Amino acid sequence: MEGVSKSYYLGGTEVRALQDVALHVRAGEFLAVMGPSGSGKSTLLNIVGCLDGPSAGTYRLAGEEVAGLGGDMLARIRNRQLGFVFQTFNLLPRLNAVENVEVPLLYRGLPGRERRRLAEETLSLLGLGDRLRHFPTTLSGGEQQRVAIARAIVGQPAVLLADEPTGNLDSVRGKEIMDIFRDLNVKGMTVVTITHDAEVARYAHRTVRLRDGRLVDGRDDAGRLGQ
Repeated sequence: MEGVSKSYYLGGTEVRALQDVALHVRAGEFLAVMGPSGSGKSTLLNIVGCLDGPSAGTYRLAGEEVAGLGGDMLARIRNRQLGFVFQTFNLLPRLNAVENVEVPLLYRGLPGRERRRLAEETLSLLGLGDRLRHFPTTLSGGEQQRVAIARAIVGQPAVLLADEPTGNLDSVRGKEIMDIFRDLNVKGMTVVTITHDAEVARYAHRTVRLRDGRLVDGRDDAGRLGQ
């Protein structure tokens, strides 16, 4: 991101969600984004995830300028390069665990047998091999979040984006989820997570902080300030 700003109008009042943000996330990095409510964290993640675009400035993903891409291409990028994990899990209640994980592969057009194999393998990797046919309402919060992570990574995205991934979990389950993120990062996946929790941020190589839409701090794990 270079000079990224994002404004929108709420009740006739202009809200400057982001102001002149410059941020570079390196391939294979684990980045935490912190800041108080209303600081612009979710807006930042939405732009990184190609769910929204900046009002000004440039955003390049893997070297490609995103702003000029059409809706179909953006959807393809989200499906193939990005994985999303949310605080509220966002599982489809009428689908069981393996069917939920198959959803992004369905949009890729993979044959049913291949979708099922990949979904089952990913769930088993996350310790849910005995929960494949369970529906979300029969799973614990930690299990639901692991299903959501499996859905996010089944297509082997380059970047995993997480919005308060431990926000609805107790400390034990939260640690389990963050340990999974750390393992994925060690294997080469870039991880960007929004969090209010300093314990979660400690898993990251670098933490950036937003205040009133501005990037006010971006220290890496060696304490250096910068991009």
